[in-house]
Amino acid sequence: MGALRTAAPFHHPAPPPVSQSHPTVRLVTGIAGFGAASVNLAISSSLFAAGAPGPGIPAAAAVAGLWGAALLAGAVMFLAKDLLMGSRWVRAALAAAAAVHLAALAFPTAATSGLGLTQLSALLLTLMILAALGWLRRQNAGQEGRQQDGGLLQEPAGVRPGRLLLAAFAGAVLVAGITTPGLAASTAGQYAVPHGEHGSLAPGGHHQH
Repeated sequence: MGALRTAAPFHHPAPPPVSQSHPTVRLVTGIAGFGAASVNLAISSSLFAAGAPGPGIPAAAAVAGLWGAALLAGAVMFLAKDLLMGSRWVRAALAAAAAVHLAALAFPTAATSGLGLTQLSALLLTLMILAALGWLRRQNAGQEGRQQDGGLLQEPAGVRPGRLLLAAFAGAVLVAGITTPGLAASTAGQYAVPHGEHGSLAPGGHHQH
């Protein structure tokens, strides 16, 4: 009787390495959300300060303020619990907001003519968030597809603190470079007290050193 052959053990195919860019991209996306929120709130305050007659401008100011508050809350939820990333409604709302900012740039009115740079900052930050969410969604869909094909889903390894810190710094610098000019061009930025002059008197009765 011939010797029995020992069957070779079955090995699952090794899963492809999971990209460690997910936490860094998520962090930059959240920072961009904070920047977009602040710029939209600046647009709201500028429209309220314009004091234009008619219901259109106050309504637009209220919508901008609500959208800025929603972006702020959404950024917190996104960074804390990774929520809202795959929501179709979130992407649709961001796309609609980008269209509104683009329309405000293309067709300025008397009340919005001075907010061109602020609207541009809001548009760039919104497009930045949309692009990052799309990238994250494709990466997650690719991982789920590999799992359904029979591969083992590999848990992502922890990102090195130095890499995450570098991503936070780079993201903050990028978002600040887009946000700061937009805030400076708003009404709040135009009336902001320069650094070092807080508590000093201006010639109309304000304190001076």
